[in-house]
Amino acid sequence: MSPSSDVVTIVGAGMAGAACAAVLRAAEVPFRLVERGRAVGGRMASPLLHGRRVDVGAGYFTVRDPEFAAVVDRWDIAGSARPWTDTFGVLVPGEDPGTSAGPTRWATPNGLRSLVRALLDGIDVDHEDITELPEGDVVLAMPDPQAGRLTPVPDAVDYDPVIAVVLGFESLTLPFRDAAFVNEHPDIQFVADDGARRGDGAPVLVAHTTPGCARAHLQNPDSAVEPVVNALREVLDAPAPIWTHAHRWSFGKPADHHPSTFSIIESGGRTISFAGDQWSPAGPPRVESAWRSGTDLGRALAALRL
Repeated sequence: MSPSSDVVTIVGAGMAGAACAAVLRAAEVPFRLVERGRAVGGRMASPLLHGRRVDVGAGYFTVRDPEFAAVVDRWDIAGSARPWTDTFGVLVPGEDPGTSAGPTRWATPNGLRSLVRALLDGIDVDHEDITELPEGDVVLAMPDPQAGRLTPVPDAVDYDPVIAVVLGFESLTLPFRDAAFVNEHPDIQFVADDGARRGDGAPVLVAHTTPGCARAHLQNPDSAVEPVVNALREVLDAPAPIWTHAHRWSFGKPADHHPSTFSIIESGGRTISFAGDQWSPAGPPRVESAWRSGTDLGRALAALRL
């Protein structure tokens, strides 16, 4: 269906696209939200694996932005999100485990995707693969390389691939609580105790590969399982898993970030806009930078309609 020229087409129903849609709805700006995947959430994916939700994209989120904090407070009150931990383990091959303190990391009982669904409550999502730039005003809320397939992206940033390997066990004894950064290992860089993250105590780990490992196995993500299992045995003395699942993120993490929260280009009497976690002038891309980007862009687009 071709949208009216008055309708803003938002392509991408991750956090940035959802935040933009929420602002446009509040401002009564007509829009259409399109997502090529089977579910909303983007890289906040939480598929159902062996009867429970597992976060295979973003591992957690932090709260620095005061306005985002007010949104998180509402999620907290509703039971949709909870403070998780401010301390992660640090694992280095051949060394004793350490710890690293930082900001409070937040987690969710029903997977991070549930937060995107909360923002989109009452908003229809059209699931289709957009292969050419839609007519009228368009928002591309997605990684720069994906947006670049539809139109040139101003000062596009590169992305590193990641393969998330989920592993289920009979039982687990870990040398860390909650999650751990893995340093100086060629194959894995982060491991989360998903039972601790979800709050149900399930013996499930999610390991994120290094970009180098991901590139070596990008065409066949299942082939990354064996090196990840070997890496966990090396740094955790982990037992053999009873089941595994590999999820490929070709554009897993921005390697850089833009100096503004969004971009709007005037082209042929219409606007083409860009949003996402990579539009993050405050620092490295995060879940909250995706929310900030979509929110700021939605307000800017609404102001243009006044």
